[in-house]
Amino acid sequence: MAEAIAPPAAPSTPSVALPASLPVGAVLPWAFFVGILALVALYFVGAEQGALSVFAGSDVHEWVHDGRHLLGFPCH
Repeated sequence: MAEAIAPPAAPSTPSVALPASLPVGAVLPWAFFVGILALVALYFVGAEQGALSVFAGSDVHEWVHDGRHLLGFPCH
């Protein structure tokens, strides 16, 4: 008697593990901290001179001078 040949098994697809979800309570303080740092950096690059100057002299201005031009802030 002829035996039936079983069809080849379909290739198994690898299971993909989903990344663990982060609770908002764990991310929110870091997002706030990064936002404050970004605002401070934006202030020093964009407005640290003239009437709003925190530091006397032009040292901060000279340190961020090229960044000002790169971001489109006028400075002279």
